[in-house]
Amino acid sequence: MAKNKPRNRHKHYNVPEPGTSPGSYSIDKDALRPKITLHTYNEKTHKKEELKDINNIDKLTENQDFNYWFDIKGLADSSIFETLYSKLNISKLVLEDITSSYQRPKLDEYDGDKYVFAVSRHLYLNEDKDLCNEQISFVLTSKCLITFQENYDDCFNPVRKRLEVGKGNIRIGGSSYLMYAIMDVIIDNYFSLLNHWGEELDSIEDRLFDKPDKRIMYDTQAIKRSLITIRKVTWPERDKLNDILRSDSNLITDLTKTYIKDAYDHCIQIIDFIESLKEIASANIDMNLSIISNRMNEIMKVLTIISSIFIPLTFIAGIYGMNFSREDPVTGKILKDNMPELYAEHGYLYTWLVMLVIAIFQIIYFWRRGWFK
Repeated sequence: MAKNKPRNRHKHYNVPEPGTSPGSYSIDKDALRPKITLHTYNEKTHKKEELKDINNIDKLTENQDFNYWFDIKGLADSSIFETLYSKLNISKLVLEDITSSYQRPKLDEYDGDKYVFAVSRHLYLNEDKDLCNEQISFVLTSKCLITFQENYDDCFNPVRKRLEVGKGNIRIGGSSYLMYAIMDVIIDNYFSLLNHWGEELDSIEDRLFDKPDKRIMYDTQAIKRSLITIRKVTWPERDKLNDILRSDSNLITDLTKTYIKDAYDHCIQIIDFIESLKEIASANIDMNLSIISNRMNEIMKVLTIISSIFIPLTFIAGIYGMNFSREDPVTGKILKDNMPELYAEHGYLYTWLVMLVIAIFQIIYFWRRGWFK
């Protein structure tokens, strides 16, 4: 028999010790070495280069004719955060949120229009079809966007391709539009996950009508747990997009807000989709329990019919199994009130006939009452 798939375990997060001073950040011991890619672009050109560090970030971004995107994958190098603090004056509270990868989606504005900090949650299925929940952090300035990922998963590839070919508004929309484009890819991926789980629930429903088994309960519960996870992400994501729409920061352009409205609508659709799938999952669980209960009732019904047929037959067999003979086999004395049929001729055959008639009568009675339907 195949073993049941284990439940998805909660991810270990780099949580600071109680009492730690606010703004104290620490690098997780399991963090990956960073891979840094710099995209320098404007309306006409685009250049990509790999960097070892960002120690000279101020010099790399000094040409105001270009926009810059620092794509950082892996958080194991503390010098990156020291550079952000010393050269861009990024608050240590922001650096703590970046390294503490349990943040919910949010938007924070610092120092007026100096920079904006945002968080999104990237959800995807790994090779084992387990749901992974990764934090994506954004630091937005007037001409620069810095993104942080925990691992090397290339979830930004659609945006990168658009940036390379210059398709749409991505080169002319500024750094805030690039941040929106990445957020939009993350949100669109939620639709892919929900479509996948919707197909899984349809398959489970087919199995319910075909051949229900106990794995249906485990599979449905695993999907339901994943739906709860994505719901916990989507609600604050919607609030974050609403905060962007209401923001007065000059770092977020009107063009970006126009497209943010579309992403906000997508979040609402996703929330509705999640609720629908949760109802389907709950219905599948209830249906599975009902089918199991009905099958048990059918089994109990068959056993009840069999017991009802054999109870009178067992009663007759029990009576004639007591062996109270009417005549004493030694003295030949007639014993009153004892069984006269015990030594009757053909008594064994007659007993079988009586029991057979009783059984047939009961079967006909139960059939007319509809017990066999």
